[in-house]
Amino acid sequence: MPFLLKTSLFFGLLCFFAINVSAQRKPQPFYKGRYKPVKISRQKAKVVCPVFQDSEYPYQGIGFKLGDPSAITYKFYATKNFALAVDVGRTASGLYSKYYASEFDSYTESDTLIGTQNVEYLNHKVKFDWQGEAKILYHINGDRWIKGIQGYLGAGWQWRRAQIRYEYILELNFNENEILSFERERFATGPVGVVGLEYSYFELPISAFIELEVFSDVFEDPGWIRPQGGVGLRYIF
Repeated sequence: MPFLLKTSLFFGLLCFFAINVSAQRKPQPFYKGRYKPVKISRQKAKVVCPVFQDSEYPYQGIGFKLGDPSAITYKFYATKNFALAVDVGRTASGLYSKYYASEFDSYTESDTLIGTQNVEYLNHKVKFDWQGEAKILYHINGDRWIKGIQGYLGAGWQWRRAQIRYEYILELNFNENEILSFERERFATGPVGVVGLEYSYFELPISAFIELEVFSDVFEDPGWIRPQGGVGLRYIF
């Protein structure tokens, strides 16, 4: 009996001690040691408008442009005033249909015809028409008029490569004709000037822009000048 009493007292004291220690310990989350708590500063937690902050440059932007050309566009915002833009895409070849048709005569040689033979343009098809350009831009803040808007102007260089298939009628004599075809590859390059507007006062990190360009060829058809332009969106990071 004394042995049982001593044993009961010993286990009773042990249980009392364990309960007392457990009550003094602070509860720990079940995930401790497995996951790290995520800390978000107030500045990052709130929505920032406009997208561009003077103290956070440089920024980068990537997106798309629709127009002439329709392209993938990348922009590096080095400072609040200077940026570099690179666009790669396809031209709106339908806008150049009359021009490409007018170039048919430059690809035919009338002195190779015999007697009454004659060549007459029938139609053409653009197989591909790629364009790439790089521009340096100067930005002007327009917050005094519209929050988040910037105007910009700049200059750069453009490269264009196209392959065109021409069909034509070869008049052999009074009552005999043939429909023939040939392909020509064109490479044009030259300076490009640009003016535009960019708006970035959104809850999302994006900017919208509209721009007008003027391209002047110095290689394939020196002196040929062509207006271009488009609208687009970029994701800013």
